Amino acid sequence: MTLVGTFVRRHFEPLILSIQVLIDLAVVFLACWLGYELREWVDWESPTRLVHYREIFLLAGAVCLVSFHHFGLYNPLKSLLNIEEFKGILQATIMAFLVLWVLLVFLRPSFREEDGWFFQNLLGIHRVIQLKVDPDDYSRLALVLGFVLILVLTTLSRFVSFKFIQALHRRGIGNRNVLILGTGPTALSLQKKFLLVPTLGLNLRGFVSAREEGVGRSIDRSMVLGSFEELGRLVREQKVSEVFVALPESSEEDVMEIVADLDRLGVIYHVVPRFYHLMAHNVRIESLDSIPLISNPDRRPSFLQSAVKRGLDVVVSLLILTLGAPFFIIPAILIKRESPGPVFFLQTRVGKDGKPFRIVKFRTMHANVSSDAPTPTSRRDPRITRIGRFLRRYSLDELPQVLNVLRGEMSIVGPRPEMPFIVESYDAIERERLRAKPGLTGLWQISYARGDAIHDNIDYDIYYIENQSLLLDVVIISLTAVAVIKGSGAY
Repeated sequence: MTLVGTFVRRHFEPLILSIQVLIDLAVVFLACWLGYELREWVDWESPTRLVHYREIFLLAGAVCLVSFHHFGLYNPLKSLLNIEEFKGILQATIMAFLVLWVLLVFLRPSFREEDGWFFQNLLGIHRVIQLKVDPDDYSRLALVLGFVLILVLTTLSRFVSFKFIQALHRRGIGNRNVLILGTGPTALSLQKKFLLVPTLGLNLRGFVSAREEGVGRSIDRSMVLGSFEELGRLVREQKVSEVFVALPESSEEDVMEIVADLDRLGVIYHVVPRFYHLMAHNVRIESLDSIPLISNPDRRPSFLQSAVKRGLDVVVSLLILTLGAPFFIIPAILIKRESPGPVFFLQTRVGKDGKPFRIVKFRTMHANVSSDAPTPTSRRDPRITRIGRFLRRYSLDELPQVLNVLRGEMSIVGPRPEMPFIVESYDAIERERLRAKPGLTGLWQISYARGDAIHDNIDYDIYYIENQSLLLDVVIISLTAVAVIKGSGAY
């Protein structure tokens, strides 16, 4: 490996972070300039000189970078499908806009007599940092347009950055060597995530077992490299930088002893806690004197939250029905022409609080196929019609479910509804999915795991239920639109 390659491997995250800061700054300046140009085009009869905006552009860049940092956009640890990052971009842009607007008032070169004693005397920040530009010399419209473009262009640039970093990780560039301590169900769940999402940047070297008799066996393409007693040797030989302790069933004393060993070895460690499924909820961490307590918050959405979500469901459903009318009429005609049977496929699913309802979809398989037949796992499944393959690829077979949304049985975003016989076998954790209305789309549908069974990826639904908001719904709807355009639908 060359010196440059070694340097990049050892300093991958700081390099990527530095480049991302420079890209963000360039995007902010570009958006501000485009906002100025758009304003000049809209109001060409009242031209302003670009030089008047130079200080504002610089101030906007500084404020945006600080706001991006505050909302965690430079955190190397990414959330599920980068959902939190996209939310953070919107929050950071709004905050930066408000802060800049206030600064432009306080940093004015001078205050007029009519501004009042308060602004002239108590808020003297302008005496320390003073702009040459006067508020009358710049356009409020240019400022608003600039920040709208900052939001749009930053979101696009971050999306491209995520894809670029993912491509690097897929090639093994910037990946960190990790070990999993434990070989139980929790360890296997971690391994599944590492294999399913290579873009995490984690290169799993293997497992470390508590017992020597398990050493040498293979667990789904990964080897059990040694026992706990050999941990120091394995860390050195495998050049491990991080260790995941997946032993939630072990005693506190055993885990603390392992953590102490990892501290001595100087590696970063992550411990999967006991009752980690409980910790996946938005619990409150409280303290009774010196004893930490896990308490459940009030999970019921407020009336306003419920009303806003229902309003979004109705608006989006009506838009789909009106603007997407050809996507209802043309498939219906083609389905009837290709094979005998009904246009729509009706099936009983389980909704919020376990209430059953009839889901509506375009029929994509031949009419003689049982409604309880296993879901197709290949595009060449003979049960699927030709038009059905196209509809399933672009998820157009799901469009009639907007009728379920309008009836209040479903939401645009939420967990996918399961069939009754599957829900009957749910355990306590899986029944958490029934706390929210089922959705037309959701995190699982746009995830890397969409090819697996819904109930095998409960963490996506738990994450959504615990973090649901209007902003999160908008992000998921946007990512779903991208997935539909790409044609990455179901089989």
